[in-house]
Amino acid sequence: MSVPSPLEWRKSRSHESSGSAVAPSCAENWSRTTRRWAMRSSSATEAQVRRLLTAAGQAPSVHNTQPWRFDVLHGELLSLSADLDRRLPVSDPRGRSMHVSCGAALLNLRLAARTAGARPALRLLPESEDDPYLLAVVHLAKREPAGRRTRELYDLIPLRHTCREPFDERRLPSEVMAALRTAASREGATLIFLGRHAAAQTLEQVAIAEEELAADLDYRAELAAWTMRRARYDGVPLASHGPRPLTDPPPIRDYGAHDHSMAFEARPQLAVLTTPGNRPLDWLVAGQALQRTLLTAARYGVSASFLNQPLDLRDMRRRTDPHHRRGHPQMIIRLGYGPQVTATPRRPVGDLRLPT
Repeated sequence: MSVPSPLEWRKSRSHESSGSAVAPSCAENWSRTTRRWAMRSSSATEAQVRRLLTAAGQAPSVHNTQPWRFDVLHGELLSLSADLDRRLPVSDPRGRSMHVSCGAALLNLRLAARTAGARPALRLLPESEDDPYLLAVVHLAKREPAGRRTRELYDLIPLRHTCREPFDERRLPSEVMAALRTAASREGATLIFLGRHAAAQTLEQVAIAEEELAADLDYRAELAAWTMRRARYDGVPLASHGPRPLTDPPPIRDYGAHDHSMAFEARPQLAVLTTPGNRPLDWLVAGQALQRTLLTAARYGVSASFLNQPLDLRDMRRRTDPHHRRGHPQMIIRLGYGPQVTATPRRPVGDLRLPT
């Protein structure tokens, strides 16, 4: 199954931002602006680029596929592209999860740039004849000191890990929930915390979707390819699968291999991340909002894992969401207070660069 080029997906035009949306320009204007920026900016050093890519590469991604590639275009212009060798053609035929993953990496890159004294200006989904999978271009020339909160979030990048272990029964305080909502809204998304009844319904939907996905041989083969027992640079190793839940319905994804069983929290706390639309631009927005939310959660000692099986099934079956005033769901997140867990493997920084 082939994944269409982003140029085939893009009905809406690209987007340029340095923290807030501005009107997009045409491709010709963008080309002129790129050349103008390149001429007046000095080249980023190799050490600076390595620092940025190290942070970007630590972002969460679907099944830890890390589906991103970066390039230094001119001077202080960096590009982010989708790595099609790391796509999930069965469970992510539209590339939605791939875009969300790349959006999370983009947020990390932005934070790294800010703490280095740059104020990144973004161009999302620019047209490119040379790279049809180009997702974003980042300009780093403008200088501005980073604030304390930005530095705090940057410092949390290597400490944030997906936790598929049982959480304790503590509920998130209202001030923490408010901070997480604010984090998502800063990136143009909405974080909706589910009440007790809605959370129970969602867990049932997750279990039903999990059962249907498990019956699909192609899906199971794809999942197995990214959940090897001893992953070296990518994928989800056995140590990160979490225990087999004794709780029903289970509040974590079943990766098919567990070395022990445990009871999970009786009332998982769930939130849904939504965006106003459901196109590639919205998916990149969702990824940036997701990562800002996860880093903010880490700041409060809150762990997170994901229950996206209903969204995977929707994408596999090419179903569309019914219109909802609160937006299109992009991520289903389980939040709570869990144990410290080890990091999943990451690709070497050199592997993140587009081949020259």
